[in-house]
Amino acid sequence: MARKTTTNGRTTKREGRVTAETLATRQREISVSEFFAKNRHLLGFDNPRKALLTAVKEAVDNSLDACEEANILPDILVELRALPESGEDRFLVTVQDNGPGIVRKQIENIFGKLLYGSKFHRLKMSRGQQGIGISAAGMYGLITTGKPVRIITKTGPRTPAHEVILKMDTSKNRADVVSETEHPENDELFARALPNTQTGTRVEIELVGKYLKGDRSVDQYMQLTAIANPHARFTYISPATASNPDGERTVYERSVDELPDAPEEIKPHPHGIELGTLISMLERTDQTQLGGFFAKEFCRIGPKVAQGICEAAGLTTRTWIKNVDHSAAEKLFKGLQAAKVMAPPTNCLSPIGVKTLLKGLEQGLRPDFIAASSRPPAVYRGRPFVIEAGIAFGGNLPSEESSKIYRFANRVPLQYQQSACSSFKAVLEMNWRGYGLQQPRGALPVGPMVVMLHMASVWVPFTSESKEAVADYDEIRKEMRLALQDCGRKLGMYLRRRQKMRRASERRDIFRRYIGEVAKACSALTGEDAEKIYEALLRTAQQKTAETDQILDEEGRVLKNGDAFSRDENIYIREESDDLLTEMAPSSASERHANAVFDDEDDAEPPPPSPRRSAPGGSLFGDEEGEAEAASAPRKRKPRKSAEPAASKKVKKKIVRKVRRKKR
Repeated sequence: MARKTTTNGRTTKREGRVTAETLATRQREISVSEFFAKNRHLLGFDNPRKALLTAVKEAVDNSLDACEEANILPDILVELRALPESGEDRFLVTVQDNGPGIVRKQIENIFGKLLYGSKFHRLKMSRGQQGIGISAAGMYGLITTGKPVRIITKTGPRTPAHEVILKMDTSKNRADVVSETEHPENDELFARALPNTQTGTRVEIELVGKYLKGDRSVDQYMQLTAIANPHARFTYISPATASNPDGERTVYERSVDELPDAPEEIKPHPHGIELGTLISMLERTDQTQLGGFFAKEFCRIGPKVAQGICEAAGLTTRTWIKNVDHSAAEKLFKGLQAAKVMAPPTNCLSPIGVKTLLKGLEQGLRPDFIAASSRPPAVYRGRPFVIEAGIAFGGNLPSEESSKIYRFANRVPLQYQQSACSSFKAVLEMNWRGYGLQQPRGALPVGPMVVMLHMASVWVPFTSESKEAVADYDEIRKEMRLALQDCGRKLGMYLRRRQKMRRASERRDIFRRYIGEVAKACSALTGEDAEKIYEALLRTAQQKTAETDQILDEEGRVLKNGDAFSRDENIYIREESDDLLTEMAPSSASERHANAVFDDEDDAEPPPPSPRRSAPGGSLFGDEEGEAEAASAPRKRKPRKSAEPAASKKVKKKIVRKVRRKKR
């Protein structure tokens, strides 16, 4: 029966109860591309600035993965071109590589279908994981500009290049080809942008974005990517400006001419699966008996371990898999979790490496000091991972700001959601004061320092689909903390030694400031040649302050041959650092006077007298005015503290006594 309701002061009739059949007609399947089109913030397309960065990142990740899998040293071009004629904040993003290319029949699936790829089902380190990235970038461009994606790919020097223009059908999660062109095999399409390139892929996406420099920008992303991938060469062309109509061209040359070790695919580890996963594996396997199932589907399970797992479940290795019901599967799962199994193999990982990390940080930041550390492989939820850390200190890094954290996962920079990342929490909980740095309570250390943390794993536990932060697992944070402590110890030794050398340098400066006057006074007392006395005093001063001339090794120890890599390959010290000068140039007027006192004694102007009183029996410098001034000073009142340390006074007295004994 109809009911009357009042809406906006009007009386309307409401229909009767809706039946289940009517509701069923409204239900329909939701395409994954439709879901992400409405929730694009989950993929990193929150705002125009972040969307521009995400599109570049996804394309560069694909190019790097393709080149490394084909054993090709990557040579990648990234170009951003503003399109003011098409509308405000529109950009054409172009990424081209020298990889193996893409076969024609796979172009639509790779660039026009979400959740399609080759990396999701394998346990092997790679930048991409989900099969979403580059197709999501094309989908965002289509939504914001209505323009399709343009792909040009070439698979061999003697094969034609295929140019495909396509757009995604979000309702069906598939690509619709707009046009297709086949270019001749000798076409100069690739050579124009990347010389000496005969294969590769070029992607062009028009989208709405916002270009800004600074943190979390495309410029910073290119710099960080070059640091984590020193084996790759990047050419980056930023958008044109009024002062630079062609755009600023930046080339990041490769500092390593060898590809990283290729990771191997591994089988799942028994401690990294759950009950439902085990049941699904039992249903899908082509093995007929449990013994063959454990040997083929898992790693680190030998015949003896498999026999023990089966016996714990009341089964044998010859039990038919079709006879394993749910209760038997639960017993097998408990046996898997209780079994003592070796950690998974680590050949599935390809970490950056300490030497490569040092070269990348040195080329990208030009600091005075770099310490790097690589932890032994560890395991979380049955998945192997390696943590690498690096600390860069000094150079042109800002000294009055908080230290910066560069976070990486599988060689990919993470630039957003820093506070939610396990890397940030590991740096924050460190006690950096113990390593000679300033650190406000609950904040990052202050100083010219950059902290780099890299996690390499077959499956990085990101906090979201946008892959912006690493989840905070206890095993992961522990390894990060240990790697940071290793680097921090080396940095602390370097800073302490440098401080000691600075004090010795200041002491030498004081000696040189007064050596001329001391030599002159000693010559007047003993009758010896003043120049000889000066040279003798100078040698003595250099011996007493020999630490100024020392060169440090990687662990802060003194080197004799100057070889900065003779003991530890995990540290880099820039030899031309201003803090490690081997000679102190005359810096004050008093020191310049001391060096010139023997050239023209009559014209030389003496340094200002010391405010302290002289010792009984005469002035240390043989100056009668100094004696009179000391005698007229009030005795009860303590003299003001001299700017010259007491150590220099003792050294001068000792030098005078030596000269007198030598005269006798």
